[in-house]
Amino acid sequence: MPRLLAALRTREYRFTVVTPATHGSVNARPENFMARNVRDVFGWSRPFTRDVLDPELFGLAAQAGVLTPLYGGTAPSWRSTVRVATLDGQLFLHSAYPTKAPDAVFFGPDTYRFAAALRRHLATRGTAVRRAIDIGCGSGAAGILIALAHPAAEVVLTDINASALVVASINAVAAGVPNTVCRCSDLFASVAGPFDLIMANPPYLMDPSARAYRHGGGALGEALSIRILQGALPNLTPGGSLVLYTGSAIVDGHDHVRSAAEAVLAGSGLAWRYEELDPDVFGEELADGAYRETDRIAAVLLIVERPG
Repeated sequence: MPRLLAALRTREYRFTVVTPATHGSVNARPENFMARNVRDVFGWSRPFTRDVLDPELFGLAAQAGVLTPLYGGTAPSWRSTVRVATLDGQLFLHSAYPTKAPDAVFFGPDTYRFAAALRRHLATRGTAVRRAIDIGCGSGAAGILIALAHPAAEVVLTDINASALVVASINAVAAGVPNTVCRCSDLFASVAGPFDLIMANPPYLMDPSARAYRHGGGALGEALSIRILQGALPNLTPGGSLVLYTGSAIVDGHDHVRSAAEAVLAGSGLAWRYEELDPDVFGEELADGAYRETDRIAAVLLIVERPG
C-alpha cells in the first residue's frame, strides 16, 4: 500500500475530502456516475473502467487488494475500497465513500480543522514536544503531522479500531515517520504517560449504529470527549497541553460540552481556553433522533495546559 501512495505522490495527486452530504450530492450528478480520472477513483470513490488508471497504478492497487470488481455493466469495471486525501502536502489513506462499515476509517473536514488548530497551538508552545499521543487516531493524520514537525519526539497513535491502526501504520510508513508507534488502546488504558502533547479529534455524534468513528455516546454525543479530558489531566507533563477538537450540541443556547468541561476543570489549577470554530456542522443530523430539540451542532476546540 505505501507503494501505491508513493505512485500517487509522483503523479502529483491532490484531493480535498468534503462532508458525506456534499460527496453524495456531487456523485449524484449524472455526469459523475463513472470515474474519468485518478481523483475520481481514489477521491470520489466512483466506479471505473480499466482505461482510467495507467497500468502501474492499476497493478499497484490490485496488488494492494483495494479493487472490488463490479458486475452488470457493459464493460468490466472496478471500485476502490479506499480513498486518499491530501493534507499539508501528505497523502492519507482512509475508507472509501460511503463510510457505512462499523470499522470504517474516517477522514473529513474536521480533520483539516483539527490540523489547523494543532498548527496554531504549536506555534505558541513554549516547551518542546518530546512525547505526544494521538487518541483515537483514525487515519493517523494528526499524529503523523506532529511526528513530521518534531522528528525527535516519540508519537503514539492509539485507537480501539484495529482497521484504523492498520491504516495509520501504512500512512506513517508512507510519510516516512519512524518516530511513530501504533497501539490498540481504549484511551489511556494500554499506554503509559505522561505526555507533552495530548491530541484528540474523537467522534461526537449520536449514531444509531454506534460506529466507532462516529458515535460519541452520552446524551448528545459528548461522553467520549469528556472521558478524554478526564483521562488527559493526570497524563500531562509540566508544560504539557491537551488539544481536544470535538463537536457540541447547542440546546436553547446552552453548550453541553463546555458545561461538562468546566465541571471537570474546576479547581484543577490548569489553564484552559475554549472556542467555537464552526457554529454549524452536520446540520442534517437535526431532523430526528437525539437532536430533535437541538439548535445546532458546533465544532469546538478545548486547549488545556499544565503550568511548566
